[in-house]
Amino acid sequence: METVLKSSLLLCALALAGTSALAADRFDVAVTVDDLPSHGSKPADITRAEIARSHIATFRAHGVPEAWGFINAVALDKEADSGSALDVWRKAGYPLGNHGYTHMGLSQAASLEAWEEDVRKNEPVLEKYMAGKDWHVLRYPFLDAGGKGARHDDALAWLTARGYRVADVTLGFDDWAYTETYARCVAKGDKAAIEGMKASYYRRVDQQLARTKAMSQRVYGRMIPQVLLTHMGAWSAATLPEVMKRMDAAGAHYVTLDQVQADAAYRMPSPRAGDGAMIERRAQDAGIDLAGLPAVEPVGNLDALCR
Repeated sequence: METVLKSSLLLCALALAGTSALAADRFDVAVTVDDLPSHGSKPADITRAEIARSHIATFRAHGVPEAWGFINAVALDKEADSGSALDVWRKAGYPLGNHGYTHMGLSQAASLEAWEEDVRKNEPVLEKYMAGKDWHVLRYPFLDAGGKGARHDDALAWLTARGYRVADVTLGFDDWAYTETYARCVAKGDKAAIEGMKASYYRRVDQQLARTKAMSQRVYGRMIPQVLLTHMGAWSAATLPEVMKRMDAAGAHYVTLDQVQADAAYRMPSPRAGDGAMIERRAQDAGIDLAGLPAVEPVGNLDALCR
């Protein structure tokens, strides 16, 4: 009897230790998606609405309560059926925010006024699709907030006066880099190339998760809540189920953008607020050396595939 009791106590202790380890590894993530309604080229046999539905199905399967979609409304003029993706997104209850009408980077704009006009030009579409809900969240195109200086500061002041808040980014897997190659490979029926791309991509997802955890510990002394950036493209839709599975295994717990950005890390001042990925930006601001962290293998020469 005593032996059985000791065995039971040992099993309970191991279970509690495992639960504590899982709790320690868990981290909050807000999901965001750029370039709605259409990111890059797509295979001919899938519509923009189907790409949106695929994203939503994956998010729901993994318990994502909210995913902000950031729009470039110029696509509505270029692809007649792309508006259906925005209909799908809003029917699912997910919000839309501003990503610039033509995806114009602030530092590349001819002038601050030209960039402001590009942001404004998106607003009628946001008012239409958000139907009275607040859409005043902006994701800088290319994460280009103008660097440091007058243009950055003036743009941020203008956004603030207009009621915008900025959606930062801490985590991403360069999914955008695969979009055009994936469409070419599907068109050529090159399944081997696609499987090779996926294998490399999933390795990079795991590597980036490990690097982000280590980087957050070095910069903040803890794993801060994360903001994931992905894109509304066909490659992203095809790979997202596996990506989310790997995020789950790494400890991801999905929450809203407001919940994540309420964390103190997101309120730290920076002369380059919104520019680039936030953890790297904080490291640069604070002079923190990121050498020796887990590495992420390069994307590689995707442009050479499926030609």
